Amino acid sequence: MAATDRVIAPPILDVRGLNVYYGASHALQGVDLTLGSGVLSVVGRNGMGKTTLCKAIMGIVPSSGSIRFNGEEIRGKSSTEIARMGVGYVPQGRRLWRSLTVDEHLRLVAGSGSGPWSIDRIYSTFPRLAERKQNGGGQLSGGEQQMLAISRALLLNPKLLVMDEPTEGLAPVIVAQVEEMLVRLGEEGQHVLVIEQNIGVATAVAPNVAIMVNGRIDRILDAAQLSGDRDLQQRLLGVGRHAHDDTPAPEAAAAGEGAAPPAPTGPQKIYISNPETPTRWSRPVPVRLLEQQARTVSPARGASVETALRPLAGPTERIVIVAGTLDTKGAELRYIRDIIRSHGLAVRIADLSTSGAHSGAEIPAHQIAAFHPRGASAVFTRDRGESVAGMTVAFERWIERQGGIAGIIAAGGSGGTAMVAPAMRRLPIGIPKLIVSTVASGNVRQYVGASDITIMPAIADIQGLNTITRKVLANAANALAGMVEGSDAVSPAPLPAIGITMFGVTTPCVQQVSAALKGDYDCLVFHATGIGGQAMEALVDQGIIRGVIDVTTTEVCDMMMGGIFPATEDRFGAIIRTKLPYVGSVGALDMVNFAAPETVPERYRGRRLYHHNPQITLMRTTPEENARMGVWIGERLNRMDGPVRFFLPEGGVSALDRPGQPFQDPEADAALFDALTRTVRQSQTRQLVRLPHNVNDPAFAAALVEAFRTLTGGRQVRRKAG
Repeated sequence: MAATDRVIAPPILDVRGLNVYYGASHALQGVDLTLGSGVLSVVGRNGMGKTTLCKAIMGIVPSSGSIRFNGEEIRGKSSTEIARMGVGYVPQGRRLWRSLTVDEHLRLVAGSGSGPWSIDRIYSTFPRLAERKQNGGGQLSGGEQQMLAISRALLLNPKLLVMDEPTEGLAPVIVAQVEEMLVRLGEEGQHVLVIEQNIGVATAVAPNVAIMVNGRIDRILDAAQLSGDRDLQQRLLGVGRHAHDDTPAPEAAAAGEGAAPPAPTGPQKIYISNPETPTRWSRPVPVRLLEQQARTVSPARGASVETALRPLAGPTERIVIVAGTLDTKGAELRYIRDIIRSHGLAVRIADLSTSGAHSGAEIPAHQIAAFHPRGASAVFTRDRGESVAGMTVAFERWIERQGGIAGIIAAGGSGGTAMVAPAMRRLPIGIPKLIVSTVASGNVRQYVGASDITIMPAIADIQGLNTITRKVLANAANALAGMVEGSDAVSPAPLPAIGITMFGVTTPCVQQVSAALKGDYDCLVFHATGIGGQAMEALVDQGIIRGVIDVTTTEVCDMMMGGIFPATEDRFGAIIRTKLPYVGSVGALDMVNFAAPETVPERYRGRRLYHHNPQITLMRTTPEENARMGVWIGERLNRMDGPVRFFLPEGGVSALDRPGQPFQDPEADAALFDALTRTVRQSQTRQLVRLPHNVNDPAFAAALVEAFRTLTGGRQVRRKAG
């Protein structure tokens, strides 16, 4: 076919001049919107017409204008006809039957659409639904209900999926899961129209975002532009930050910043966000007007909220915290408290309820909520999702400011687990942390992170005390009490701790380094599987690790190339912040890790693969990939102000990169070394060292040891006991 004869496919959705009236109210006013393919987000404040747009597309409300789906006019058709044509709908509020089980919900629609989605695939995509397949719709958490509503629509195998507020009222961890699923659907070729108020989700799942104002599409923006411009968000959507908002920025939070600001000592301004009662047709209030109409108040002497709060423990006290929502889990949490108290331990209940009701807890919800950057009003809202997110932040900040915590235990579902986990991760390694959770049998990485949180399966849902929950909660309470009592018997090592990173293909090097240093240092070896590097750097930030020999930086490969053991963007961040002595290398940067062979992404088919075992497949990195990694690592080395020695093993970066081994590739190694050499600004304290050895050769390990001893001032002296 000639190029001039090529058929151009119509957009999957094309809305032109769409109008909807509710009586005399003009809800949609000539909406024009086109979704060519992929994912498009629509955002706007409440009352702007977003849900009405969904209903009009689905034929639920009468409309005028044009709605074309895949080139065919669907305005005027019934909802049933539109669904049969291939438009799936996830309504706001989920709309599930309380009496039908998860499995019955899915079987009602299974087989009504031909395509890749089946019940088995749904259960594979949402393992939590598989676990709850016999539970009724009324027995599911908000996150589980949303998963089921999305699954019900996917089983129709729609060409276009219309989703109205898919993350409304969900806990932050569940929001992240829904966001990840939407991104994955877009990558798999599914067309999705997402109506969303969460700016973070809207900009993460789609390349473009349509802004809806007063029943019209005001403009369509690049998602990255909207995500990074808070003034624009405030101007168009009434969200974002003013200069007087002290919420820590994401980059500050990632760096461990965002400590509570000092209590105000002088007059303060009170801002009224809506000087006049807003209507559907209200325009955003200019910041200038908000500033002009602000009123000034002078706080009473000593009226600081945080300084007035009673401290958790006295100078010599050690307290066990039982955390959870007393308005829904009161009997269970008090049961745990009483068992721990029977061991003779001091124990307090921290109430994380967001209802605002009085619970009688030793640490009431209002006291914790006051630690939110914007105060308790940011926690006790009318929106459950906002309240849960607010209490999560407040509890994390409250925990950071407490002393004398001997241990902490919590019990709850996915929302409760997501609420307590960030606070637990703030506590130092070694303080016992235990969560009894209904999500313990699934992937808990997002809850545990790089901490030492223990998660115990709840078996039965935590809804009252019964034969099962009494046994499980008693085991958990006794276990935590035992950990707290036993922690006193564990004496600290008499030697300073250092961190060393290892992978299977760098094990000989790490063993030689550890053997050479074990008389002078407490060598902590971390397996470089993503969490290993994060755990090591968390201990660096806590001051537990006094130096690092970073033999194995392979997690950078998986982060940049999409492997299963990725680092975070904060890799090397703890070294930058603390200025500790750092000896590093490029161990195992020759490989990206995937699971079984069939999990290797299609874009990597035909690459050089090595089957490490049935569950792990390794992929050799190319010269281009190595050059990119060299630049990325080199830029972070440049930010290290402490003493740095970074070693380049020209004889190969892993056991598979030796002569005659499957990953030997001198060209790829040279690209890595050259990129590092070009990028790193060498100085007296920051040096690259090239050696003609393989990373596992004894001479290379000896060079690492010698460099570390030089940077730390020579051999450490063993502390004398007693």
